[in-house]
Amino acid sequence: MALEKIITVRGRAVYVPGSDIDTDRIIPARFMKCVTFDGLGQYLFYDVRHQEDGTAKAHPLNDPKHAGASILISGANFGCGSSREHAPQALHKAGFRAVIAQSFAEIFFGNCATLGMPCVVAAAEDIERLAAAVEADPTLEVTIDIEKNRVFFGDQDCPIHVADSARDAFLAGLWDPIGELLEGEADIAETAGKLPYLAAR
Repeated sequence: MALEKIITVRGRAVYVPGSDIDTDRIIPARFMKCVTFDGLGQYLFYDVRHQEDGTAKAHPLNDPKHAGASILISGANFGCGSSREHAPQALHKAGFRAVIAQSFAEIFFGNCATLGMPCVVAAAEDIERLAAAVEADPTLEVTIDIEKNRVFFGDQDCPIHVADSARDAFLAGLWDPIGELLEGEADIAETAGKLPYLAAR
């Protein structure tokens, strides 16, 4: 079964301002003691969203008007710090399907890509314009068009950039190398059967 081609991502957005937002802020290390990634979404940005007693702080992700947002908007060097895979997984489990920022840490970017969650780069002034539009109307639909390299919101749009390798993989439905490997299981078995040192076992 072929992977889904990711040509556009549509949804409501939420702006989490700041640069150098690292993976420890995205998912604090103490929540990484898990066998699977299920349930990580509830701990997304936990320490900046909650007081020590667990009560909610004022934070964009705690604001009811942004409930159900599936596109995160942020600043430069998003996902820096530790290369932990749990950070993209927490975003994905929380319902996010794309991130728009000024730039991304390379390993974070790659981990998001293998989840089918595009990380797209936009200029600072365009992010400010998009964030202002979302703040003015939290129900605004934002469309990330991977094919056209643009983001559309209301009657506005702006250019984006996606690394060519990731863009090609999204558009071709080849963004998950493990999925591709599993799809080739029959071919792998056939090749293994022809190897004398395996056939003799």
